[in-house]
Amino acid sequence: MQSIMSTNFKELGLIEPILLALFEEGYTNPTPIQSQSIPILLEGKDLLGCAQTGTGKTAAFTLPIIQLLSAKPVEKRKRIKSLIVTPTRELAIQIAESFNAYGRHTQLNCTVIFGGVGQGPQVTALKNGVDVVIATPGRLLDLMNQGFISLRDVEFFVLDEADRMLDMGFVHDVKKLLAVLPKKRQSLFFSATMPPEIVSLANSILHNPEKVTVTPVSSTVEIIDQAVYFVDKVNKNALLVEVLKNPAIKTALVFTRTKHGADKVVQLLTKNNIIAEAIHGNKSQNARQRALSNFKEQTTRVLVATDIAARGIDVDELAHVINFDIPNIPETYVHRIGRTGRAGAEGTALSFCDFEEKEFLADIEKLIGKKVPVIFEHPYPMQQFHANKTSQDAGWGKPRNVRGRAPQQEGGFGAKGGQKRRFSSSKTKRG
Repeated sequence: MQSIMSTNFKELGLIEPILLALFEEGYTNPTPIQSQSIPILLEGKDLLGCAQTGTGKTAAFTLPIIQLLSAKPVEKRKRIKSLIVTPTRELAIQIAESFNAYGRHTQLNCTVIFGGVGQGPQVTALKNGVDVVIATPGRLLDLMNQGFISLRDVEFFVLDEADRMLDMGFVHDVKKLLAVLPKKRQSLFFSATMPPEIVSLANSILHNPEKVTVTPVSSTVEIIDQAVYFVDKVNKNALLVEVLKNPAIKTALVFTRTKHGADKVVQLLTKNNIIAEAIHGNKSQNARQRALSNFKEQTTRVLVATDIAARGIDVDELAHVINFDIPNIPETYVHRIGRTGRAGAEGTALSFCDFEEKEFLADIEKLIGKKVPVIFEHPYPMQQFHANKTSQDAGWGKPRNVRGRAPQQEGGFGAKGGQKRRFSSSKTKRG
């Protein structure tokens, strides 16, 4: 097989079948976490990675696992050699898609284990023999208790999105898994944040790990074009419809604070002939996956999500994220806008800020170390700059008619002589 990849990927020591698959996928250069992690993992060392989604983390661990497993003799009866545990079904499916893409020129195979669906097809795949299992904790333990899964041959263990695992209450399930995994194994631990609880969990899993940290949570991807609209809460609905009139926004991921709020936004957009679906914890697994698939295929223009589902959303070339509600935790803002601008692609993150959310915005700007540019030229500028809000302001009432010009700011967007804010629809291939 002739070498066809750039020297950058070759320098990581990857084998030709993987290089060919990467070339076919259109990837030309490794991301920082890939260039740092892959050589460490190929040496057989444990790894502690602090990296948020969108940094190329999945390839950073799937590529070396594929290479190390493919070097072993092919077994007629395959046994589980690698276990990857992740908090959500969406993330598990995403990892499996990456594994199948990068390993297409090897004889390895994987299966995905998750709840919310019948276990029959998953059990059949396990009985046929698999090299890699990618699983959510609940269904994995269930099938283990039924005797369908044995982890005694696992050589590579990956715990992905550990902080989200903790948030979702899976830490006890993870500890149950650790109790039955072979002591001799290579372990990989990834988390976007490293609070003390996560550090403690990592110490219980890893043995003399190498540490890799990329894209600290306090820094956003610089290529993301961020902007904020100041708008009264009662006018957010109308502003969202107005913003989506822009034909450059082919698809948009909209974040709300609550599940009920997500459903209300979907109802609003549907009423205005904008195809939208919601993805959150109250939706069934099948409904969530269907909505995500429709969004990836662009048959659904707007996907409305809550933060619990955010890290399961991995869409190539997603150009627009809209914060309908400003999050009260500044790190959450970074994770949200990280859905766009992934692996070097361009992206735009827009936020709707009402009076009560201005303090949240201030915390975000402190975290990211810069001011988010303000868009002043829009039909619904904030009128309530004081705390005495009307009862209508707190609900989903009809938008008020706003008279007069929008506030102006010297040198700002919409200012006299200033530059009008525009949004680019150009996209780049994920690297």
